[in-house]
Amino acid sequence: MTVLDSFALDGRRVLVTGGNRGLGRAFAVALAEAGADVAIAARDEALNARAVDEIAARGRRALAVQADITVRADVTRMVAEVTESFGGIDVLVNNAGIAIHRPALEVPDEEWQQVLDLNLTALWNTSTAVARGMIDAGGGVIVNVGSMSAQIVNRPQWQASYNASKAAVHHLTRSLAAEWAPHNIRVNAIAPGYVKTEMAPVDRPEFRQNWILDAPLQRYATPEEIAPSVVYLASPASSFMTGSVLLIDGGYSVY
Repeated sequence: MTVLDSFALDGRRVLVTGGNRGLGRAFAVALAEAGADVAIAARDEALNARAVDEIAARGRRALAVQADITVRADVTRMVAEVTESFGGIDVLVNNAGIAIHRPALEVPDEEWQQVLDLNLTALWNTSTAVARGMIDAGGGVIVNVGSMSAQIVNRPQWQASYNASKAAVHHLTRSLAAEWAPHNIRVNAIAPGYVKTEMAPVDRPEFRQNWILDAPLQRYATPEEIAPSVVYLASPASSFMTGSVLLIDGGYSVY
């Protein structure tokens, strides 16, 4: 077995939430290229179909499930559907999330709850549902998508709800890693910096100084640059790694 063989995911069965665009889509494709069969969970049927085609084009089994992962019953149904189709779930990538820019005193209660529901509660719902099957199967891997915003305060925009939710994701990652280690379930997270997606307006000139020029690399990332780190955490290459948060921010947080 060579070192590159340890990154292979041949035959692994993966579920990626929010896997039909942006980071999630890049993760799904990369995991398929590493040899995994990939199911995605998202709400947009047309985007789901496009992502499934991309996964299948890599020669792997592909499945899309429409689900609202903030609702426990939907998560239960989703996990059952993927398990029935693939025979189990070896790797879960909790990617779905939302960011809303608004000063704290202007955030309505329903917006605060919306951010926490998708960024944190949905991750909790999905992790606890999938972990039950992993325990029965003798182990598995969970990769959570956190953010550098869990440890810095972004500017010039204010986004306290997002920052708080991602800080919770990082500590939940550590908590589940400790609790589920005896079941051979590894739980890690990535913490990306600014990445060009539909959700992040990295090209807007008013953000260039703070978002781009303040980072040592002085640029933003593409989803395809972040995806290999997810493959690493999902694969045997990271077999002695659990409870860790992998920061991928172009050096932004060193200042």
